[in-house]
Amino acid sequence: MASSSPALRELQRDLENQANALSKIQKDIAKNHQVRKQYTIQLGENELVLKELELLNESANVYKLIGPVLVKQDLAEAKANVKKRIEYISAELKRLDGTLQDLEDKQNSKKESILKLQQRIQTVQAGKAKS
Repeated sequence: MASSSPALRELQRDLENQANALSKIQKDIAKNHQVRKQYTIQLGENELVLKELELLNESANVYKLIGPVLVKQDLAEAKANVKKRIEYISAELKRLDGTLQDLEDKQNSKKESILKLQQRIQTVQAGKAKS
């Protein structure tokens, strides 16, 4: 009976460490979702700006806000800047999706290892109760 007690404590310590690791992964997933949400909003805004710029004729005045000042900008340059921003945001979203997939895979494997540890603890406790 005394020999299974340290083993049980070791399993419980492992379980606690695994649970803490799972909690950290879940926080990372939540953070990833938040960042992804912000990028998605920015992508929508930039696509809307690009549509508005496409509606303008070549002689239209376009202004860019730099600090507290509106600065006149060439229409073609404004379109190019917005397109670059859309490309960048799309690339970041793709990168975040990959990271999210990795985190979800890690989360699933942690959940499986926690479940196995819980089963081992129950087995040890059941063996302890019989003796």
